[in-house]
Amino acid sequence: MWRVMGLVLLAGVVLAGIYPQQARLGAQVLGNGLRAPSVPEAAPWGAMGPEAGALVRAAEAQVGVTLSYDPAYVQLSYPGGDVPRDRGVCTDVLIRALRDGLGIDLQQAVHEDMRAAFAKYPKRWGLKKTDRNIDHRRVPNLEVFLTRAGAALPVSAEARDYSAGDIVTALFPDGQTHVMIVTNRSSGDGLRPLIVHNVGAGARVEDRLFEWQITGHFRLTAALVARLAGAVQR
Repeated sequence: MWRVMGLVLLAGVVLAGIYPQQARLGAQVLGNGLRAPSVPEAAPWGAMGPEAGALVRAAEAQVGVTLSYDPAYVQLSYPGGDVPRDRGVCTDVLIRALRDGLGIDLQQAVHEDMRAAFAKYPKRWGLKKTDRNIDHRRVPNLEVFLTRAGAALPVSAEARDYSAGDIVTALFPDGQTHVMIVTNRSSGDGLRPLIVHNVGAGARVEDRLFEWQITGHFRLTAALVARLAGAVQR
């Protein structure tokens, strides 16, 4: 056990130099002991349609499977590429949930849209062409893609404006970006929906929707799901 903990702590030192916010949050979890996470029992947060339900359940299924935060650049197969499921970043929770639950391959969808409209996407990484290994794993790219797809909704500070299956992006104080999926489970006081995400210690369902500055709010309608799923199957 001590050898495992040593390896985890060593990885945390490396991660801290690249993603300090996630490293700090992961360290908080380690400080509380190495416990396998689970999906909490909670009162429902409103009703949800079949598409939202499929997305949420596929995201929650990653809890206890994806156990660490690993931002390493990895060469991926295409389409359908993925890093090992025991690790990943916040975007991998969304990528896997869309693939498993709705048959939408963000890797292919983002890559094809970036090839068609490269100038519309952020240039913050100095890229001069698309990179299908990483483009879909970057939150700013997903914000552009989801907006161009017609999924954008107004950002709100009111919990009632967020429904199960909504995709929410956020900004940490250190400038790092984050993405979360709203679940149909409510907080202990019933005032907020819980979210599923990976913020440093693997996939977890938590009451943290408003912990950081929300920068994007997106919802996949049944028609949009059908269009995106059909586009990646051709």
